[in-house]
Amino acid sequence: MAFSSVDYTEDSIKSLDWKEHIRLRPGMYIGKLGDGSAQDDGIYVLVKEVIDNSIDEHMMGHGRSINIKVTDHRVEVRDYGRGIPLGKVVDCVSKINTGGKYDSGAFQKSVGLNGVGTKAVNALSAYFKVQSFRDGKTKLAEFEKGEITNDAKESKTSDRNGTLVAFEPDDNVFKNFHFIPDYLDNLIWNYAYLNAGLTINLNGKKYHSEKGLLDLLERKTDIENLRYPIIHLKGNDIEMAITHANQYGEEYYSFVNGQHTTQGGTHLSAFREAVAKTIKEFYKKDFDASDIRASIVAAIAVRVQEPVFESQTKTKLGSQNIAPDGPTMRTFVNDFVRKELDNYLHRNSEVADALLKRILQSERERKEIAGIKKLANERAKKANLHNKKLRDCRIHLNDKKGDEELKAGSMIFITEGDSASGSITKSRNVQTQAVFSLRGKPFNCFGHTKKVVYENEEFNLLQHALNIEDGLEGLRYRKIIIATDADVDGMHIRLLLLTYFLQFFPELVRSGHLFILETPLFRVRNKKETIYCYSEEEKETAVGKLGSKPEITRFKGLGEISPNEFAGFIGEDIRLEPVILQKETKIKDILTFYMGKNTPERQKFIIDKLRIEKDLVEEEKELAA
Repeated sequence: MAFSSVDYTEDSIKSLDWKEHIRLRPGMYIGKLGDGSAQDDGIYVLVKEVIDNSIDEHMMGHGRSINIKVTDHRVEVRDYGRGIPLGKVVDCVSKINTGGKYDSGAFQKSVGLNGVGTKAVNALSAYFKVQSFRDGKTKLAEFEKGEITNDAKESKTSDRNGTLVAFEPDDNVFKNFHFIPDYLDNLIWNYAYLNAGLTINLNGKKYHSEKGLLDLLERKTDIENLRYPIIHLKGNDIEMAITHANQYGEEYYSFVNGQHTTQGGTHLSAFREAVAKTIKEFYKKDFDASDIRASIVAAIAVRVQEPVFESQTKTKLGSQNIAPDGPTMRTFVNDFVRKELDNYLHRNSEVADALLKRILQSERERKEIAGIKKLANERAKKANLHNKKLRDCRIHLNDKKGDEELKAGSMIFITEGDSASGSITKSRNVQTQAVFSLRGKPFNCFGHTKKVVYENEEFNLLQHALNIEDGLEGLRYRKIIIATDADVDGMHIRLLLLTYFLQFFPELVRSGHLFILETPLFRVRNKKETIYCYSEEEKETAVGKLGSKPEITRFKGLGEISPNEFAGFIGEDIRLEPVILQKETKIKDILTFYMGKNTPERQKFIIDKLRIEKDLVEEEKELAA
């Protein structure tokens, strides 16, 4: 095999300054970029990096409130801590590896220790401003893409001590980005729960918690669905809350130094192990750990000195010890849970009885489907060797090694029919995009037990493709995307799939992994330009722009869109609608409405939707004429 000759000289070695490197390799600093449709997209990491500094000030005893304002493309954060020392304001946001967190006396248990966060925000912002207020004086500096544009002199001020940071993400880096209010709401609530007593104001809304993780679980769960009251325990550098509900799966919220570790880590692994071990010892019975943890809803937060995360975005803890010279994470968490949870269960016999009933119920359910499950797993292994339902990608979220940004960009499209799956398969990125093809409409699993997941071949193969049978730790794709036609049949398939995920894998939805693919409804073009439109309004705007009776095509289904065109819709400019479960959303109620017996309310809903479909049919006739 011949290779082209390339000179390797001194000129081949390049040194980039800090801002050039961040802009060239943003994934190293903020994970994947995204457009804001996923809660771990880069624009939210930028917000977090700025807020984390304010939180660290509060943790050190300085400042009891933080004001945040977020508009379409601008973020402002004002805290009332000590304020950055005025002579170091510019350095702290523009000199890499510069900051106060190298001084362990100033920041004992901080989130950010690498001196990178605000520099990344600065470099990736079209506009960035930092202003410190300190002891009657203030210092302001402004930047564009990391380049300083205004280094103002110190001046007098009557404002309270603290720091103001404002930034506008660079839309050349974050294309078509938008902030989703639900994601921001969840982010700020987490800060409030982990910093009891702190008040955060976001766009005029007040966030405040006095009971920490107890408040968190009360907000995340349907209280009426709990098997016993939430157990809330606190100790030095550790806090936990735990209960059991009636849903399938395990649901955890884990935190380190105020950072939401969405991918868990050593602290969550230790917690899951400690809970199972403690409960076995309390009841003096060797329960299967899966029966103990089935339907669990829990939160764990620890404070770690000099934490080690597995990536700059800090979503997974890698620290083996609670402190450089302290006990291991496993020992620290186990000792706390073993003592405090055991004491609680001894003092609260009603809770202990309710917990035992929940475990025994899970044990019975597991044994009832054991035989079916074994056969289903064997069928799945056999099918995976021969079928063409899954056209897999090469990089997966659960790969132990590999580029973190690529792993975070892994996705699977769930589609129906050969033509639709064929279009996506031909146009996808085989590195990170997989396709799972359904055969006809899925079974309506509403009201059925998990037994149906193993009895139904489609559902069984789907859960194996995703690798979610035993929880989310082995999940193979960051994004699970339902890709169906925008007609009545497509909407029905979408509802059936949503029912499957909400009923049997609700933690998958709550963790922000489920999305709906948005594809254009219209193509408007003339000889010079083609515009794809996702709504009637966009179509009208495009017609006005192109003028002189452009050609208008309405796409009736995914299979109608050529692979060459489809590549543009699932590439960098992919539009995804996240499936978000809000605080007031009760899964049982929403599934009963959509998938239960025909109620007058649902009949009206269906009629309204059919009316929309009739309008589209009439519109097609007009276009044809």
